[in-house]
Amino acid sequence: IGNAHTVMAAVDVEDESLLASMFRDSFPDTWRDNPDFAAYLSELSACGVEELSREPERLAEERAQILEQTRELAFSNYQTFIRTADCTELIYRDFGRVEARVSSLLEKLPRFGERCRSFMKEAEEIAASRRMNSLTLNRHTEILEVLEIPQLMDTCVRNAYYEEALELAAYVKRLERKHASLHVIQGIVREVRQSTQLMLSQLLQQLRSNSQLPVCLRVIGYLRRMDVFTEAELRVKFLQARSSWLRSVLTAIPDDDPYVHVTKTIEACRVHLFDIITQYRAIFSDEDPLAPPPAGQTAVNEAAIFHGWVVQKVAEFLETLERDLQRGVGGRLDSLLGQCMYFGLSFSRVGADFRGQLAPMFQRVAADTFRCAVQEAVDKFQEDMNMYTLIALPSVLGRAIPPTAPGVQPGTLQPPMVLLDFPPLACFLNSILSAFNDLRLCCPLGLAHDVTLCLQDAAHMVTHQILGFHRAEAAAISSREAELFSQFCSAYADDLLPFLNRCLQLLFPPAQLALVLGEDSRVLRLTELATGDLAKAAVAQVVEQVSGSNPAPSSVDASGRPDSHASVGGTE
Repeated sequence: IGNAHTVMAAVDVEDESLLASMFRDSFPDTWRDNPDFAAYLSELSACGVEELSREPERLAEERAQILEQTRELAFSNYQTFIRTADCTELIYRDFGRVEARVSSLLEKLPRFGERCRSFMKEAEEIAASRRMNSLTLNRHTEILEVLEIPQLMDTCVRNAYYEEALELAAYVKRLERKHASLHVIQGIVREVRQSTQLMLSQLLQQLRSNSQLPVCLRVIGYLRRMDVFTEAELRVKFLQARSSWLRSVLTAIPDDDPYVHVTKTIEACRVHLFDIITQYRAIFSDEDPLAPPPAGQTAVNEAAIFHGWVVQKVAEFLETLERDLQRGVGGRLDSLLGQCMYFGLSFSRVGADFRGQLAPMFQRVAADTFRCAVQEAVDKFQEDMNMYTLIALPSVLGRAIPPTAPGVQPGTLQPPMVLLDFPPLACFLNSILSAFNDLRLCCPLGLAHDVTLCLQDAAHMVTHQILGFHRAEAAAISSREAELFSQFCSAYADDLLPFLNRCLQLLFPPAQLALVLGEDSRVLRLTELATGDLAKAAVAQVVEQVSGSNPAPSSVDASGRPDSHASVGGTE
């Protein structure tokens, strides 16, 4: 049965296709797909000849019926058609207005979309701002703490709470690394840096005060944590600050009295410099760093910084010492030498022994002091000779006193009492002895030659002054005055000069000179060095002219040279 239906369906399709192809030119192509048309063709194909012949009439009748029904329908539904037309017109108008409105809407939609997008953006910004305000309100305490960091930092610095200040500075550095683009953070960083600079100034100012080792250790620890200086720069800053404080201490010492100034300077330098050196060595290490310097940086000899500073301070002290010594310290040169030697000895424990530089300085000052005293003695002798007269008889005081006073130990040096008969010679000898006494307090063997030459010049000038006195008085001199002048010259040549020679031998023993300086045991004659052959011969000639006879054998020999007992321990 199923196969039969399939065959029947296939036959129907073929019939429809055949009919459609037969009447292809009799109807439009659009009818081909109309199912009613296909059904009608099927009915026609099933009709016989008679039915086909009556089909046009049937169709005409059916058409007439349909037209009549249409007229009746139109007549009976006239009002409906009118209303339908009106509605159609209204609908058309409404659709026109809708179309116009839609066109206007389409024109305004892009701008409306832009406005909507702008509104959405503003709404998002407002929402974000609201969320930020809400977050700010929730984090108000934390934000307030961050904003108060500069004020807290300033308070810590001004109250010397440096530990807390360093912690705040480290926290601000972390904030800067995380939020460097925020203007608020930039302002906080800027104010904290100003407070950090103030803290740096305060720490350096502490080093410029009388700070002990614990304070210095703490200050240097803070400076290292601040990380503003390299290790070499930190050493230099420490030494500069301590030098500034030491300079203020030395500047406060009164400068009126050279001796007081130099003694207090020695004490201050000895104590404070030693403290500074101890502090430096406790804080900084002189060992070479294990790690090489970073690329692009030059290695710094940090030990040389300290050595150069010590050398500079010693040089400044020696300069001050020499300046005060040149101003004059009276007869207390030995005391200063002892203090300076103790100062140098204490510095030898830190490898800065400068005692070798003191000897030439004190030797030079002692020589200059002795030279000035001798020159004053010569000038005083000149003044005394200008007022000296040979009219009055000399007193017998010098001759009445025995050569050796009772109670004097053997070997004790006593000045010739005969010089009391000649006041200029006695005053000259007293002045020279005063110079010897001052020199004896600080008398290095290296001064032997300089002292001998100084006395040589002094004796030479005294000799010329005696000769000048004779030339001025020669025209009117009497025999008695000539005898007195001869005694004057004999006292000078036979008593004063040999006594000065013995004084020199006590100050500079020839044996010690030979041992220390490597000289042989030969001695030089003081009168030879002091007056020379010509000067001694001139004195002898004056005496001879005045007295009318040869000079005394104890004064000069036949060749005009001094006798053998006038000798001095010295060097050629």
